[in-house]
Amino acid sequence: MVVQTCRAEPQLNTGGRQKHHQLNGDDAGAVEVYSMTVDSTVTSRFAHTVMTSKALNKANSSQEIFFEVELPKTAFITNFSMVIEGQVYVGEVKEKEKAKKQYEKAVSSGQTAGLVKASGRTMEKFSVSVNIAAKSNVTFILTYEELLQRKFGKYEIQTRVKPKLPVQDFHIVTNIYEPQGIAFVDAHANFLSNELLPLVEKTVTDKKAHISFSPTIEQQRKCPGCDATQIDGDFIIKYDVNRAETLGDIQIVNGYFVHFFAPPDLPRVPKNVVFVIDRSGSMSGRKMEQTREALLSILKELHEEDYFALIQFDSEIDSWKESLTKATKENVDEAMVFVNRISARGVTNINDAVLRGVNMLLTDRQQKRLHERSVDMIILLTDGMPNSGVSAPHLIQENVRSAIGGKMSLFCLGFGDYVDYSFLDVMSKENKGLARRIYEASDATLQLQGFYEEVSSPLLSEVDLRYPDNAVDFLTTNHFAQLFNGSEIVVAGRLKDEQLDNFMVEVFGQGDWNVMYPDDEYIFGDFTERLWAYLTIQQLLEKSKSGAPDEKANATAKALDMSLLYSFVTPLTSMVVTKPETEDGTDSPLIADKLTEGKEGRNDRNSATSETNKQISNSPYLFMDGDPHFIIELPEKNDSLCFNINNRPGTIFNLVRDPKSGILVNGQVIGEKKISPNGEVKTYFWRFGIVHKTLGVRLEVSTKDISVFQDGKWVNVDLLVTKDRSLTVTLKDSVKFVILLHKVWEKHPYHRDYLGFYTLDRHLLSNSVHGLLGQFYHGIEYEVTNLRPGAVPEKPDATMYVKGHELNVTRGWQRDFRRDVKNGENVPCWFIHYNGTGLIDGDATDYIVSGLFKTV
Repeated sequence: MVVQTCRAEPQLNTGGRQKHHQLNGDDAGAVEVYSMTVDSTVTSRFAHTVMTSKALNKANSSQEIFFEVELPKTAFITNFSMVIEGQVYVGEVKEKEKAKKQYEKAVSSGQTAGLVKASGRTMEKFSVSVNIAAKSNVTFILTYEELLQRKFGKYEIQTRVKPKLPVQDFHIVTNIYEPQGIAFVDAHANFLSNELLPLVEKTVTDKKAHISFSPTIEQQRKCPGCDATQIDGDFIIKYDVNRAETLGDIQIVNGYFVHFFAPPDLPRVPKNVVFVIDRSGSMSGRKMEQTREALLSILKELHEEDYFALIQFDSEIDSWKESLTKATKENVDEAMVFVNRISARGVTNINDAVLRGVNMLLTDRQQKRLHERSVDMIILLTDGMPNSGVSAPHLIQENVRSAIGGKMSLFCLGFGDYVDYSFLDVMSKENKGLARRIYEASDATLQLQGFYEEVSSPLLSEVDLRYPDNAVDFLTTNHFAQLFNGSEIVVAGRLKDEQLDNFMVEVFGQGDWNVMYPDDEYIFGDFTERLWAYLTIQQLLEKSKSGAPDEKANATAKALDMSLLYSFVTPLTSMVVTKPETEDGTDSPLIADKLTEGKEGRNDRNSATSETNKQISNSPYLFMDGDPHFIIELPEKNDSLCFNINNRPGTIFNLVRDPKSGILVNGQVIGEKKISPNGEVKTYFWRFGIVHKTLGVRLEVSTKDISVFQDGKWVNVDLLVTKDRSLTVTLKDSVKFVILLHKVWEKHPYHRDYLGFYTLDRHLLSNSVHGLLGQFYHGIEYEVTNLRPGAVPEKPDATMYVKGHELNVTRGWQRDFRRDVKNGENVPCWFIHYNGTGLIDGDATDYIVSGLFKTV
């Protein structure tokens, strides 16, 4: 949790400059953050957390105060409110489309309206600002809820605190109540020094635990008398509950029940695992080194009763052996030699590689080479999009689903920024598995090993938890493909008879397991309905990603209704808080959205689409227009990035270059008729050269005409100006562009006609695509934090972390002319200064080419 301030100059609403300073600056005494508390209550794994921060503006002028919070990705925000001068401003959860209209209305009127958000590995962030009058207080209150997930035999409560300065009243308090009894509780933080460690107070009884951390303002300081604080990082609590050798723990309250199932001391089930490893050219360098390191460690962890196989692929598929092999020491040693020889090359044929692994397992099963009571799984690791063989994602998903036929599990690991995570996520969940993103970082090897450890010890398969039809309804998912060691199954539902306090449950599963029945012990509380709603919404969101269109639409509609009913901020909803009026008499909404890892861009669409359209719409949408503005729309993040490129008139830039498909797009800029009175030299794109090498086609489009060259002949065509002055260029089997003509009054003293360039469909471009636009076709990972006032009041600055750089960026908006060629529509975006330095690879001058159809 972070609170920052800036002092507003007296003429703030007239466009004057604002002076920004964080709370560790010389002027920090103007605003005092005097209270910061995090209060978590956990009842039977369901966590309810309230973050509260209070600040006082001690200055004689107004201050803009920013509140930044990081919360777990698995959590749903349930409330955000502000208290200013005794007035409470409470958030309201709305359907995302309605919230978006409110947002766009505010942006179009020049107001800052959005909660800034970015997603990390386990946490997501948002920031909000409000103008506080002199000598006034503000209180920010954020509430979120989550069902804690059991991994590696424990639950984890993660709280991130970044107060920037010592705080007079600082508290982290967590209360845990577990009716099954608490087995252990550990608390630690990455900022705990030897002096701070004794301040962590922990009281544990049979069923309750109380953990608190309340350092004084002096104890928070890095050094005596200095303003720096050592409180900066994650405070983590880990615990587990006692587990009897029964069916589990069932709790009933107010007509709802929840059933926790994680029986102790079950023997592990032997597994048969096929590792399918991408060795395409994009895996070269550090990624391939880390993959080899992880595989070598994983092979050492195999048990001798396990069977395994290794498949490496690019456009070709190579197997270590033609069938699975028992994990003896001799076989593992031989496999490690094979792994050390894997090297990156070629393109990506995911379809045939996965099908090879499926056929291996099916053949070995038919020939009875594998243990009868063992579990079959495939682990796929890839860093890119399929671009060889069958390359349409929905066809690959269909082929894999048909081949597997429910007989095994598929786990998918997406390595890096450019992988089509949505494609992998759907494919794994359709085949009783799950997907995980592996971040390109120094710890990628540990990430790979950690994922394997999570899924490598199946205890039961095909687990069914059965409840009497005449007693319960509205059940959450009650069939599970696997139960892994250290995890837990959770089922919730509603009782048909609220007075019922006893009912029979049966559990069936494949493994070393007998049918068990519950103990007659039922626990009461007041949390089960919200836990049931949370779990139901999570599962409906998963169902909305795969299956028949009507099933997906139905799941989406139900998830939306429940999100609104229970006030959860989910991918289908937003929380809207109306800020108090500013000095110019206007107010503006703040929009809090839910971020999810690699999920579809459901920001504006609640209806299901075909898999092909979904893949395209969720990928970045790129265009270039104006003088010249480059815009990268990112549906997954509900956000956009933008930058300008300034150079001498006549310069030709490479926009898109794909050596594998033979696509090339270059553009030439033109200057205005003369330098404007303010001395500013503006340039615009006026001519594009488009090449499809495979088809032998060259196309030149300018503000005056179109020329097509094919088979050695030029064909001149007059520019056909349609009603909306747009030209659609479709290059067979690869890409579709739209070029817009912006007509300017012929006698204008400065301006000329110019062109805009928009990409409609580019999903068949390869992973090798590059260029000023092309490098962003497969997405980009970044984080935005430290929101603060900028040079213009309605355009705040922030810090962006992208491609290993720390950049100062500015919130603004650019025009998208797709639907309205004359006026355009505002697109809010983060503007990267200095010709996109730090965002684009290399320098802008690296993209200059010598001719309209040249690559150098």
